[in-house]
Amino acid sequence: MNRFPELGRVLPTSDLAGTAVSRPGRGREGAVVAAAFVICLLGGTVRVEDALTAPPLAAYLLALVSAAVLPARHRRPLAVLAATTAAGLAAQPLGLVLSPLVIAPALVAAYACTLHVPGERRAAGAVTLAGVALLAGSVPLAGDLSWQDASRIGSVPAAPLVAGLVGHAARTRRAYLAAVEERARRAEESRELEARRRVAEERVRIARELHDLVAHQITLANAQATVAAHFVDSRPEQTRVSLRELVETTGQALDELRATVGLLRQTGDTDTGVTEGPAPGLARLPDLLESFRRAGLEVTLREEGRARPLPPGVDLTAYRIVQEALTNVTKHASGRGTRVGLDWGGGRLTVTVTDDGGAPTGPPALSDRPPGYGLLGLRERATAVGGDLTAGPREEGGFLLTAHLPVPPVRDTATAEEGRTGHANDGTEGTT
Repeated sequence: MNRFPELGRVLPTSDLAGTAVSRPGRGREGAVVAAAFVICLLGGTVRVEDALTAPPLAAYLLALVSAAVLPARHRRPLAVLAATTAAGLAAQPLGLVLSPLVIAPALVAAYACTLHVPGERRAAGAVTLAGVALLAGSVPLAGDLSWQDASRIGSVPAAPLVAGLVGHAARTRRAYLAAVEERARRAEESRELEARRRVAEERVRIARELHDLVAHQITLANAQATVAAHFVDSRPEQTRVSLRELVETTGQALDELRATVGLLRQTGDTDTGVTEGPAPGLARLPDLLESFRRAGLEVTLREEGRARPLPPGVDLTAYRIVQEALTNVTKHASGRGTRVGLDWGGGRLTVTVTDDGGAPTGPPALSDRPPGYGLLGLRERATAVGGDLTAGPREEGGFLLTAHLPVPPVRDTATAEEGRTGHANDGTEGTT
């Protein structure tokens, strides 16, 4: 049974004899073949009576044939194991003593077989079969069985089994290292993908913030410039007021843009000298509505239910929704009357912005402009804090934007009253 299920993907067993497992170099290969030849030749010097003599010609022939097939053990491990085992079985008919020294090439082949043959069971079966064959071939062909013969009979088949176990251990270690390397590679790829995902999310967030900032301020500036151009001849005083407001608006836009870019330029703990102020929220809603009124938009606010403190993300999202909705009314709506509603009932904050869709009562609106990414950004903001947003034209005319944002439960009256601070009621006209 394969102990490493990832091996099929990391280190294909069918390629263990190929590029998946590094083969020894030529010098190492030559050393292995030469060592097997010498050990097999030394085994030919042993006689039955444990005497040592010069290796006969049969020993040279057996060692040469056995060692000659070893270089092919990586490509054809089973064939090489069979050839070296057959050569070992020919030892007794050639007058040699069958010992672990004589079958040294067979031990190298058994090691290579368990290392390179696809399937552990198949490799174990081949090595076991070679051991059984050598066990049968080690029985003396004639004479009585001595204790020396019994020791050789036990050691000969055990030697390839031990070599097979060593090969299995090496194979398992290589598989483990390959699996570790693959996991490390995948972890590195995951880190890269996560970094790219975070960069993409940050780019979207920056684009959304810059859009909300620039679109709002530039739209107000454009509207104020339109008012000044509309009354330049008939009402010079109104023109001067609009131009002063235009200067204030553009100055504020430059300050906010400079602060935003300064924050984006910060890296780590580097101090750029830019101090990050508090993020805008519903506490600044009256100032926001007043800025649109100065630009010629008739805005009314109605708040229902018991207000409560909002998490910073939800508070910023509610503010940006109203800001972008009023910016869109200023740019695209034909009418100038707009109603903003805040409903704190039902365990959530419902923000509605409705324009009447009627004929303009003041300077021309900034219509006929191509749609941008404002509504898409607002939906992303609402979804990010666990809410939702819908927008579309009304049957009676005009446009309706509705956002539902989660709010924490009211803990006590004091907390609720604190949440109402800064949320001024600027009108009596409501929206259902």
